[in-house]
Formats: sequence, structure tokens, C-alpha cells
Amino acid sequence: MTLKILGRVTSINVRKVLWAADELGLGYEREDWGQPMRDPKVPEFLALNPNGQVPVLIDGDLVLWESNAILIYLAEKTGMLLPQDLPGRGLALQWLIWQGTELNPPWGYALNALVRKTPGFNDADKLADSIARWSRVMLILEAQLADGTPYVAGASFSIADIAIGLSVHRWMMTPFEKPAMRGVEAYYGRLKARAAGQAWMGAGTP
Repeated sequence: MTLKILGRVTSINVRKVLWAADELGLGYEREDWGQPMRDPKVPEFLALNPNGQVPVLIDGDLVLWESNAILIYLAEKTGMLLPQDLPGRGLALQWLIWQGTELNPPWGYALNALVRKTPGFNDADKLADSIARWSRVMLILEAQLADGTPYVAGASFSIADIAIGLSVHRWMMTPFEKPAMRGVEAYYGRLKARAAGQAWMGAGTP
């Protein structure tokens, strides 16, 4: 049965799911949901995800939300993109969770001020603080990759790299002066060399 993915491609979390599905060779249909295209707060959508957020995955009778949970589900469904050994699996899931809890939160103000140009995000001190906090967590990723480790959990590409790769793309595409991070830059290049990575890390979608 063909998967259905609900969400707009401008959403970083929707692109996680689309990238994973492409890596895994899974067929899917996508429906545009999310502002400004289609309001996810309407009863029809809230019946699927009471949070009113994208993405939502529909696989037969299963309705699943939260992008990282969807990544894990797709990896488990296919037996791919997660290490089979327990230590490797634990490391991949550690970095996947880190992306959502540590890497993402600091960028909010900077993204709204510098990319989205959202009205009201013009406080120079708050912008500087957002950039500083974002840079600090990016240095954690740099330390993991600085010795040439190809992917965040080791030698094998995993769902953690999909989530973190899109976050790195956002970092690269947000216009401010950044500290040199050769490990991160090389990692970004490896991910963009993948066909699915290139497709979902387009220059116009930070």
C-alpha cells in the first residue's frame, strides 16, 4: 500500500520524511498541508494530528505524527537506515534525539530574523544570543565529525544523518558570520552528494 505523507515541502520536518522515503525506495503520495497552503488546524487534520502540525504519515490504518518517530518507523519497517547492532543503534538514536532537543531550539530567533524576515524579530541582543547558542551546539557536532567520522553515528548513513543533515543545511543557508567547521562542511558535502540529500537540501529551502 502506498504511503501518504501530509505536509508542505518548505517544512524541514516534512523534508526529513520525504528524504527518508526516497532513500528507502518507498512509494508515497504527498498532500500539501500547512500554512500558507492548507490550514492544519481544521477538524479534518486535527483528527489525524491533534497538535495541528506537519508531517503526518498514513500507512494503511496507521496514522503517525512527530517527524523523528516517523523516521524510526520507516527504518524499522524496511530494516534499513538504522544499525543492526545495539551500540550502533543507540548512537544513531542518540544523535536523532539530540537534533530535536538540542540542535533545533537555538535557531528560532535567528531564522525568523534573518531568513523569514518575520515582523518583530529585530532585537539585536536576542539575535546575537540565538546565534551564539546555535554556534555552541554546532561545535558539538563539529567535535563528533572533526576526526573524519563520515556520519554522526560512525561509518554508516542513518536516519540521524537525515535529521541532522537538514539542520546543517539550515545553518549553512542562514546568513551570518560562522566559525570555521571543517568537519561539518565535509559532512554537508557528503550528504549533498547523495541523490536524495541533494533533492531535499535545495538552495531555496533553509
